[in-house]
Amino acid sequence: MLVKLGLVTPRQVQEALALQSLTGQRVGEALISLGYVSRDQLQTALSEALGLANVTPLQRPPLGELLVGLKHLTPQQLETALERQKRDGRKLGEIVVELGFCTYRQMYEGLALQQRMGETRPSEPAAPSSEKPRVLVVDDSPLAVNLVKEGLSALGYEVHGFTDPFEALEQVYRLKPGIVLSDLEMPGMTGAELCRRLKSGPSRALPVLILTANDTDTERVGGLRSGADDYVTKSASMDELAARIDSIFRRTGETERVRKLFARYTSDAVVDEILKSGEVVLTGEKREVTLLFADIRNFTALAETLPPETVVDLLNGVLGKLSDAVMVCGGTLDKFLGDGLMAVFGAPVRRNDDALRALQAAKMMIGAMAGLNQEARKAGQAQMELGIGINSGLVVVGSVGSSQRTEYTCIGDAVNVAARLCAAAGPSEVLIGSRTCELAGNSSAFERLPPIRLKGKAQPVALFRLSLGLADQKIAS
Repeated sequence: MLVKLGLVTPRQVQEALALQSLTGQRVGEALISLGYVSRDQLQTALSEALGLANVTPLQRPPLGELLVGLKHLTPQQLETALERQKRDGRKLGEIVVELGFCTYRQMYEGLALQQRMGETRPSEPAAPSSEKPRVLVVDDSPLAVNLVKEGLSALGYEVHGFTDPFEALEQVYRLKPGIVLSDLEMPGMTGAELCRRLKSGPSRALPVLILTANDTDTERVGGLRSGADDYVTKSASMDELAARIDSIFRRTGETERVRKLFARYTSDAVVDEILKSGEVVLTGEKREVTLLFADIRNFTALAETLPPETVVDLLNGVLGKLSDAVMVCGGTLDKFLGDGLMAVFGAPVRRNDDALRALQAAKMMIGAMAGLNQEARKAGQAQMELGIGINSGLVVVGSVGSSQRTEYTCIGDAVNVAARLCAAAGPSEVLIGSRTCELAGNSSAFERLPPIRLKGKAQPVALFRLSLGLADQKIAS
């Protein structure tokens, strides 16, 4: 009969039956405890079933009745508060808090439920929309979880609710939600701690919206300082909550666009670091970096003997292996230079072991080229060799160009020296400047060569060769 009257859904009845098996309550009492119906609504349904009265429209239940149903008040406490209300005429919520019968949080929870139950009739949730993000709700109150779940589901969201924050944290990686809605005050783990754990782990990009019952500056600041993207009071309407979610989703969509943009030039680890710390310079800054130039030897002559489509496939295969080495070692791919490339370690993200990362990338490139040549020999195809130059020094990094077209790059003498060293390198040879050797700190990994004269330099430049046979040093993750 309750379903027929539109007061509850079949799913809500199943939840009440499950609660009944645990508590021994009658189904009607279980529905009241869950907040799905008020006692007046239940009486109306029973009267209709017995043919005693006409069906009355859904009305907003009294706050006191809801607080009793939520087990925040006892019937005796409600009677005491109502007697006090008759004498001084104040609001019931103020009285029950003043008497210490319930907390502000519990009172606001009751008000939020009262508002929700008075807005619309409960109805079957709409089918989840692929355009809506998956929402994960965390609150130690089953009623609060069901309230948000019911409201957002009706608006087309796919909602998963948890009353245990530890369980929610475990399920984040399986469910992959688009946003997390968390209560701030929970036993065992607060919403602020849950937010901090999410923001410090692999899901750091996952937006978190704090649900708070007490709209004070302390509550707001505490939630936002924990890394939350926004907050909303529990007394807010479902339309406002959905608007907040959509606003956050639009912002995270922009962040994802930036992620995809940078991912074309640098590794996922560097992109995550940029988005996490915001320490990215695009307008121009002087800093010390390590630069790597790699060039395929005699590729022009080889290209003259092959069909154009074969040349492109061959070049893409080689450059793909070289750029993979840059990405794996946490560098930034500055640009492709015909049959070679330029990479930078130390911009836009700077690390203490950038020089070592560049050397590791060079070793990986030489190894990758050896593997490609081995396959070429088996297929009876021509082989290629690679020359690499690495140098460290102060450069200007940032966006360079015009209002129509810009590129993120490095400019300075250290760049020119690295390019000259690459041009001077023989097949499978890695030539290194002295500053890179100093930064790497392992003298046994380098072979000192006679100083070399480079174009544009008045004095000979100290020169070293990387010993490829030595074991790789460990680079920071």
